[in-house]
Amino acid sequence: MNDIRRTILWVIFGFSMVLLWDKWQVHNGNRGTFFPAPVQQAPAASAPNKPLPADLPAVAGTSPSVPTLAATSEQAAPSTREKIAIETDVFHAVLDSQGGTLSELELKHYNEQSRNRSFMDSIKGVFGQPVPAVEVTPVVLMEDGSPASRYVAQTGLLNTVDAGASFPNHLTPMNALPGPRVLADGVKTLELVFESVPAGGLKYRKTYVFTRGDYSIRVKHEVVNVGDQPRDAQLYLQLVRHGTVAAGNMMGANTFSGPAAYTDEKKFHKIPFADIEKQKAEVPPSTNNGWIAMVQHYFVSAWLLNAPDGQDLQREFRVKRLGDNQYSVAMVMSLGSLAPGASKTVDSDLYAGPQEEKKLEALAPGLELVKDYGVFTIISKPLYWLLNQLHSVLGNWGWSIVGLVLLLKIAFYWLNAKAYSSMAKMKAINPKITEMRARLKDKPQQMQQEMMRIYREEKVNPMGGCFPIVVQIPVFISLYWVLLSSVEMRNAPWIGWIHDLSSPDPFFILPLLMTLSSLLQTALNPAPPDPMQAKMMWIMPLAFSVMFFFFPAGLVLYWLTNNVLSIAQQWVINTRMGVPPQFNLPKFK
Repeated sequence: MNDIRRTILWVIFGFSMVLLWDKWQVHNGNRGTFFPAPVQQAPAASAPNKPLPADLPAVAGTSPSVPTLAATSEQAAPSTREKIAIETDVFHAVLDSQGGTLSELELKHYNEQSRNRSFMDSIKGVFGQPVPAVEVTPVVLMEDGSPASRYVAQTGLLNTVDAGASFPNHLTPMNALPGPRVLADGVKTLELVFESVPAGGLKYRKTYVFTRGDYSIRVKHEVVNVGDQPRDAQLYLQLVRHGTVAAGNMMGANTFSGPAAYTDEKKFHKIPFADIEKQKAEVPPSTNNGWIAMVQHYFVSAWLLNAPDGQDLQREFRVKRLGDNQYSVAMVMSLGSLAPGASKTVDSDLYAGPQEEKKLEALAPGLELVKDYGVFTIISKPLYWLLNQLHSVLGNWGWSIVGLVLLLKIAFYWLNAKAYSSMAKMKAINPKITEMRARLKDKPQQMQQEMMRIYREEKVNPMGGCFPIVVQIPVFISLYWVLLSSVEMRNAPWIGWIHDLSSPDPFFILPLLMTLSSLLQTALNPAPPDPMQAKMMWIMPLAFSVMFFFFPAGLVLYWLTNNVLSIAQQWVINTRMGVPPQFNLPKFK
């Protein structure tokens, strides 16, 4: 009975590991073994001067009368089109005078490498072989490039009257007013103002305010009726992004990439590119609250609306496929009727930066939910909180992981102690069980009855020694998602050769140590009386250890630390119970 239950637990653990392996395959652009999904590929390269679609997405399920923007000949880019570079302490930004669009954004404090140095690189270096250079460049969050990389933030005005005159939009020529383009030392903010020429009787003035040390850009929209007739206009805030999902770097699973929206009624809502492509995307209904975002691994951009005079503006959520691998998500707000000479001002924030929970929580309700913890959010969020608290004390994410394991061991000490006590009792009665099995090998029913009698008399729970494995599985998977989704772990060093806890160990030292600790722990456990079960007890750790060579170093560090502390605890408990620790070595005959 004990052998069967132990096998079931190993199967559960093994299946969990296999699922992680499957997710790793998918994340690296391969077909999944169990749940294959089509990998989004970059489209074929187009001609460099091919115009990109510039439509505002229509509301799903609405009538054709809903106004949309189309690139017409009257809206062609002027010859005086200008690209304006902005430098702050956190951004290198480029804004396009056509529509005042944010067309390029580099995050100076976050770098990405063309490749990770590996063990083979070191071997090649020893023998004087050429090693490809590792290029380090700032993270480019936005760029107005090819369809495979285009990602921009746009705003403009819509005319609510069908076939009416076009109002200033993201295709309208705008003038950039003079002013500084570099955030000077000692200065807190930098402003860039765009003014449109009047179109349809309306003039549009857009002001970008960059703040030192802040990834949130304030964007103020001023609309003035310079005509002689009342005008009804809508303001739209839009994000356009390519639908290509990067292959990644052996992180093991995909975090969500694509549009998202939030309202107080519907809460956080992901909108996959695939649903937009199939015209099956569901968007929240119109409401007077909420925001839109474009989510990707580690980073996010989001339009947040600050309503004028403390009044919430009614907003409509839209998504659309624009063609050429382009997708958009937008918020549309009615500005009401503007009398001649009247004006309307709307304040907004464009957040474009890392998914740091504390900062996101302070900006808008539910914005921290863009950080994808997968299906284990209920465990992952407390784990991240605890890790963050430890990091505030220790100052290193690697040592914070070690501290987390120590705290978990303390929290489950008595539970684990009971389990290890049960294992010690099993080891003590193992000779009796072995003798009984040999004596009754031809009488399976009587053998089972005799085994249960021995368990009752010795007060041994055959399942007790397996409980620590069951407890570790959800914690292991939850921490896996914490390491995968937390931008703080990105390029975070530990000691020596570990320069990035979110990437695999380049020299495989941690996976090897983890494998050795798993084998040592197996040797300390009581050997199953059944020879086949005994062989499986040794084969399973070796098989699972192979996958750890591809897991993030932080996750391997967690498992290694857990193994070491478990071995120490088991050793102490066995000694106290008068069951001297002994190594049960495998017998493969």
